[in-house]
Amino acid sequence: MTPQQIDLVKATVPVLRENGVTLTQYFYNRMLGNNPDLKEVFNLGHQRSGAQAQALAGAVLAYAENIEDPSVLSSAIELIAHKHVSLNIQAPDYNIVGENLLHSISEVLDIPMEDPLIEAWAVAYGKLADVLINAERDMYQQHEKTKGSWLGWRKFKIAEKVQESEEISSFYLQPVDGQALPSYQAGQYISVRVLVPELGLKQPRQYTLSTNPHEDYLRISVKREPAKEDKVAGWVSNSLHNLPQGAEIEVSAPTGNFYLIDSHKTNVLISGGVGLTPMVAMLNQLVAQDMPQAVHFIHACRNSKVHAMKQHLKDLQAEYPQLKTWVAYEFPTAQDVLGQDYQAVGRLALAQLDTALLPADADYYLCGPMPFMAEQRQALLDQGIPAQNIHTEAFGTGGVKL
Repeated sequence: MTPQQIDLVKATVPVLRENGVTLTQYFYNRMLGNNPDLKEVFNLGHQRSGAQAQALAGAVLAYAENIEDPSVLSSAIELIAHKHVSLNIQAPDYNIVGENLLHSISEVLDIPMEDPLIEAWAVAYGKLADVLINAERDMYQQHEKTKGSWLGWRKFKIAEKVQESEEISSFYLQPVDGQALPSYQAGQYISVRVLVPELGLKQPRQYTLSTNPHEDYLRISVKREPAKEDKVAGWVSNSLHNLPQGAEIEVSAPTGNFYLIDSHKTNVLISGGVGLTPMVAMLNQLVAQDMPQAVHFIHACRNSKVHAMKQHLKDLQAEYPQLKTWVAYEFPTAQDVLGQDYQAVGRLALAQLDTALLPADADYYLCGPMPFMAEQRQALLDQGIPAQNIHTEAFGTGGVKL
């Protein structure tokens, strides 16, 4: 990019801060209107909630702010590349996105396509697209080299459904073709695509694999998302829950860069609600290695009715004394008070835990709602835990921000 083009892109930062979501909402409506086949690539639930537009607005803003040195965004770009691979995004798709993005900038800002600003953003977008295409090409090539892996969508059947709590059920997925499955890192995810009857369309959504690798199945544990006063129903999650055992769905190969790094040091796994799924996968991976070091499993949820997999944790704790657990129930039931399934009432407050559960030299993994992860990360920093030891699951509803 020329210095003049860089200055033009940087000059749009105030506009993006003020009107970025308006721009990205317009962009998605324009692109999906012109390319209806992409409605089975982009999750329309994220469009409906506005989360996707907000995430893209944040990404575009971050890119504009760092246009002189986009390398500072490398970790976020890696996250996006993994998600694109899970959705089978290909290089030609970037041409469609770019064309609609540039026209959206022109139309929303009411400037002609021939304006130097549009040209500057065309160059900027082209550079970002090249970075993502190259990163995704490497990932696709890695899948091609990995035994049992695959590209795009593969048919799986729901071999078994197990209810884990009032809200969460586990789905054991077996490949219809009967061929091998790849190994993967505990903490990674797959994309699942199902027909959503309300839309008459297939819709994708990412779900963390909730156990360590097995030869004949993948497992996800999915929370049913009914409509509430402040929340719309989850189309893909609810469609999954309504499918019978034996039903077929489409699945992408495991991917993602949130996973257990080192099994030979103390690992502290901190989760909220259904965010315990990657933590259980990591724990099971450590169990498969006979749990070489201490593991501290810290979980927060509303009460025992929605506390998934608690018996699994109890069974492992009885077998492995190096596994320590701590559970906070925000709203324990009357029956909960008579039991011993939790150690604290109210929101999880790490400052109240025994410091032995939060060693300074441990690796920490966080997963749950974004506000929960931000709160727990700050609490760990306040207690002197080095930032480089804290790892968060950053993909979530609506995508990720640069």
